[in-house]
Amino acid sequence: MEMNKKSSNINTINRINQIYYQKRRDKLPKKVVIQMKRTSAHILGINSAYHESSACLVSNGKLVAAAEEERFNRVKHAKKARVDNPDRLPLEAINFCLREANIEFCEVDCVAYSFNPPERLKNVQTGEDVSEGGWGSSKGEETFYNLLMNIPERVREMAGEPVQFYWIDHHLAHAASAFFVSPFESSAVLSVDGIGEFTTTWLGFGEGNNLNVVKEIHYPNSLGFLWERITKFLGFTEYDAAKIMGLSAYGDPEKYYDAFLQFVTIGSGFTIDNDVTKFRIEDYSGLEALFGKKREKGEPITQRHKDIAAALQKVNEDIILDLAEYLYEETTLENICIAGGVGLNCVTNGILEEKGPFKRIYIQPAANDGGTAIGAAYYVWCSLLHGEREYVMENPFVGPEYSDGEMVEALEKAGLPYTRVENIEEVTASLVAEGNVVAWFQGRMEIGPRALGNRSILADPRNPRMKDILNEKIKYREWFRPFAPSVLEERTKDWFERNCNSLSARFMLFAFKTKDSKKKLIPSVIHVDGTSRVQTVSENFNPRYYWMIRAFEDLTGVPLVLNTSFNSREPIVCSPEDAVRTFVKNKMDYLVLGNFLASRNG
Repeated sequence: MEMNKKSSNINTINRINQIYYQKRRDKLPKKVVIQMKRTSAHILGINSAYHESSACLVSNGKLVAAAEEERFNRVKHAKKARVDNPDRLPLEAINFCLREANIEFCEVDCVAYSFNPPERLKNVQTGEDVSEGGWGSSKGEETFYNLLMNIPERVREMAGEPVQFYWIDHHLAHAASAFFVSPFESSAVLSVDGIGEFTTTWLGFGEGNNLNVVKEIHYPNSLGFLWERITKFLGFTEYDAAKIMGLSAYGDPEKYYDAFLQFVTIGSGFTIDNDVTKFRIEDYSGLEALFGKKREKGEPITQRHKDIAAALQKVNEDIILDLAEYLYEETTLENICIAGGVGLNCVTNGILEEKGPFKRIYIQPAANDGGTAIGAAYYVWCSLLHGEREYVMENPFVGPEYSDGEMVEALEKAGLPYTRVENIEEVTASLVAEGNVVAWFQGRMEIGPRALGNRSILADPRNPRMKDILNEKIKYREWFRPFAPSVLEERTKDWFERNCNSLSARFMLFAFKTKDSKKKLIPSVIHVDGTSRVQTVSENFNPRYYWMIRAFEDLTGVPLVLNTSFNSREPIVCSPEDAVRTFVKNKMDYLVLGNFLASRNG
């Protein structure tokens, strides 16, 4: 009976999608479409419409390289435009991808951009005309449209000749970034963020080389914007949702949950009353009527603020669980792929893994907009060019790698004394076990907002003071923000309540309860609610990082280390020069660059 229902539902949806996506393809700008130049295919994916500007290069279905622009230009989220780059194209990330593929721009066959300006312009004609010249106003949207519509010509100029160019709907790019690099032949797909063209939440499924929509939720019903709005209401910036997730563990969700339900409805989707949230204007009167006065930056964080954060986190969990249940009922598939910035909420992901209807979950490490460059490229490869699906994103290490010579040059330029150490894993483990804070720089840079073992700061999870030391003296961030453990994959079940079988556990995307018997042993990586944002590490995932943790276990009996991103109020470091600069200006004890060891005191 279940299989008949699945077949009936999917066949109906497939027929609808044939019409739906043919309309999308008909809107492709014909003037820049040419025949493929070779039997091979080099596809350049680009994201720069909103934030997390990024680029990737897919060659014959394999992800050759991908990186966020912020890692190169050192501007967080890479959102700032320059006179010579008004549309914020990720030029340095593009150049890196081309170098990694060993090709020139003129050898690129297709460019896929993770946004569809004509679709956006059509949908914003809603009668709302606010903030003269700003987002949502007629003038602002027209400026945005014209800016993006210049990109195909800019691409042609960079290539020196016509290049096949595709606008890809934003949530299709999100969905493709998860499904087409997942290990699943078929899967439900859920994408949740602020806004694409007009869609805020996309529910569908993937089969083979196709993505099919089941349901879309549109602005102003936006879970991503709700996070941004409440984050600003609590005195932070719109980019600080992760801080609110951390703060939520200190609050009581029941105190303000009913207040949220006065303007948020949940059930087979969700709606948000924009008369309360007022997403497009800086007016918090509707929220203040429900939650009290808005917190200004620098004001003390009170229990009220913690309780509001906790209620928001519960609303998020309830909405995602409801969407998952609805999607499961519609598709009856056992797998789900998740994308969009909301997909980075590791607390919700942990609850979905534990309580949700799906047996397996896949979330790639750059689930936010940074990953849509990957999704746009793979949508072209899989759905438009019908290429073979062979690549599975099993690790995030697709960024730049640097030579020993470049590492030595950075160390000597800074005047840092250093030594070459062959058994660097064992030496690093010993330094961490002695209580030192070690900056760890290895191999290819990871993509996504979390350091996963190649651009990390490492510390001893046994030290109960380490959380405060790192927050106050090295990371310069709020006291309530937790740190994550990187744990040997085969030891996970011994230390945490769940042993997630998802590849995505490698990407630090799930929070799990720590076993009671282990809590006193690793206090610096346990949040106030008893959970840890676990990253599992296997030898085939990252051999050097794995053996460093194994060496730490041999010394201490603890098969995990504290891992946080190698940065300090800046993007995660990319190059050896970035690493040395960040090390020198902070209070870390040792710097490991490849096999080179440097210390602050020589």
